[in-house]
Amino acid sequence: MAPAIQHINPVGLHDPSHYGYTHVTTVPANSTLVYIAGQLGEDETGNPVATDFAAQLKQAFANLRIALAAVGATPEDVVKITVLSVDHDAEKQRLISAERNAMWQGERKPASTLIPVPRLAVEGLLFEIDAVAVISNS
Repeated sequence: MAPAIQHINPVGLHDPSHYGYTHVTTVPANSTLVYIAGQLGEDETGNPVATDFAAQLKQAFANLRIALAAVGATPEDVVKITVLSVDHDAEKQRLISAERNAMWQGERKPASTLIPVPRLAVEGLLFEIDAVAVISNS
């Protein structure tokens, strides 16, 4: 049996589970790493789905699921995410945490970095998430 991805929240660091992430993840050597580019709140034609943060957030997570499925991966295979949030505040943090907790339940939450930014590369887009996933080669 192949070694499993480990999700570790070491003693001495705060419990991040209510935010929807893990402090440390490890990847076994017999795995393929998958890098997924930043997914935005846009539809398949590249147009923003809405002008509000909540709708774009949901669409970006839906787009991430599509990208994962394209390589045969699931949210449980994700070991690291990076989130960019335009004009970040406590309400946006609450929405992000809720969406992460809906996508990653239980103990298998990815490591996560959130970066507040003044804007994204595409005007009008408010949220971006990229990911690193692991697919076992065994």
